[in-house]
Amino acid sequence: MKFILASKSPRRKELLSKINLNFEVVDSKIDESLISTNMEASHYCRLLASLKASNVSQYYSEHTVIGADTIVVLNDKILNKPKNFSEAKAMLLSLSNKTHQVITGVAIRNQTLNINKKFHEITNVSFYKLDDKILNHYIYKYEPYDKSGSYGIQEYASVFVKEINGSYDNVIG
Repeated sequence: MKFILASKSPRRKELLSKINLNFEVVDSKIDESLISTNMEASHYCRLLASLKASNVSQYYSEHTVIGADTIVVLNDKILNKPKNFSEAKAMLLSLSNKTHQVITGVAIRNQTLNINKKFHEITNVSFYKLDDKILNHYIYKYEPYDKSGSYGIQEYASVFVKEINGSYDNVIG
């Protein structure tokens, strides 16, 4: 059986490589900004994962396609990828000294075998109180503009984390 990861995320590629899965990477080319966030957060990330898997699956119907999307949610509000420095800083400040959820939606699709599964995982992440100096350093050096909630736990932002309840790999993506 051939597998395809419908994502260009280096973090997801690394996670699948850890389990020795033989797979190809095909960008789904889904424009996430066109999907409204006015829905329940777990439904939103499962929908995005499903769109990614379905889009790639139509060209590779005999392959098992894995689509995934990870989001950060604070007080039922989805924090998508920041567009600029000030948006990234505002997001991180909103997470400061609070607990938020990281939700990953996954879709597995194989048209030939009639497989169409969707699920999600939720991890609670608590941050320490963050100050301007640390945030400015992080945003300038790591440019977290491709990360939901403006942070990647696998890099310097790990120092922001006070506690994790759930899967660390889920927070990676």
